[in-house]
Amino acid sequence: MSTAIQHAAMQDRLKATLARIEAASRETGRDPADVQLVAVSKTFGADEILPVLEAGQRVFGENRVQEAKGKWPALRERFPDIELHLIGPLQSNKVRDAVSLFDAIQTIDRPRIAEAIAEEMARAGRRLKLFIQVNTGDEAQKSGVSAGEVEALLRHCRETLGLAIEGLMCIPPFEDDPAPHFALLARLASGLGLAKLSMGMSGDFETAIRHGATYVRVGSAIFGSRG
Repeated sequence: MSTAIQHAAMQDRLKATLARIEAASRETGRDPADVQLVAVSKTFGADEILPVLEAGQRVFGENRVQEAKGKWPALRERFPDIELHLIGPLQSNKVRDAVSLFDAIQTIDRPRIAEAIAEEMARAGRRLKLFIQVNTGDEAQKSGVSAGEVEALLRHCRETLGLAIEGLMCIPPFEDDPAPHFALLARLASGLGLAKLSMGMSGDFETAIRHGATYVRVGSAIFGSRG
């Protein structure tokens, strides 16, 4: 398949994804404008991201700071209105680069990383969109704070560090029905007065929208399968 055909197919998949987001929103009586697509571009190079940018998509998600550093500064020069979200775990030694490069960090999961982000944002004079990641399945191998500890972490972020936390994020266990996890995240956010919910990926974002997602993180449905 030629590069031009591959790029056209990618743009078609983006349009189809946006249409599905609109349909799922309208089915639940929601304004489609309230649901933001985060195109997950991890493992894809700048040349593969470019056709999605040219089709109008501006919000993207990356898992790794180092990978994002290698491709996004040049793309941002061409498309200065890009909004880049970190959706993977953040290590303390990567906080300075993350605050410099990203516009949103969705994966705050412990006081230490929140403190490092607050310090670096103050030093750099930047304000990022911030989310707490919740480990709704209590999976030992997965990042995120347990549901029972969200309130304490939120209070620490707000009252001690002065961070404006916008919402919650989750990645349900792969083998589980995602709906109960999305419902749990929505209940937690509602109880804590948080308006934003980042949940739902290529296989379940319509379910997430029905449960109130305001950000859906979609990769393979747009970019195709990863090698």
